[in-house]
Amino acid sequence: MRINSKGQVTIPAPIREKFGLHEGDEVDVVDDGGVLRIVRSEGSRTRGQRMVDRLRGSGNARETAGMSTEQLMELLRG
Repeated sequence: MRINSKGQVTIPAPIREKFGLHEGDEVDVVDDGGVLRIVRSEGSRTRGQRMVDRLRGSGNARETAGMSTEQLMELLRG
């Protein structure tokens, strides 16, 4: 593994899969007695939390607020 000109390294796919690391996950590089360790950042949002945050508010709640289930189903079915 090589460090590129920006100081970045690529974590091999089998290791990312084994430890459940995904694009956008936050990690820290820790000096552990002269050994570098890559660890998941404390308090970082999970992939699922990031997806929920991204989708939150994407529906038009103002238009559907107060509608009955039947009205919503009619709206969805067209």
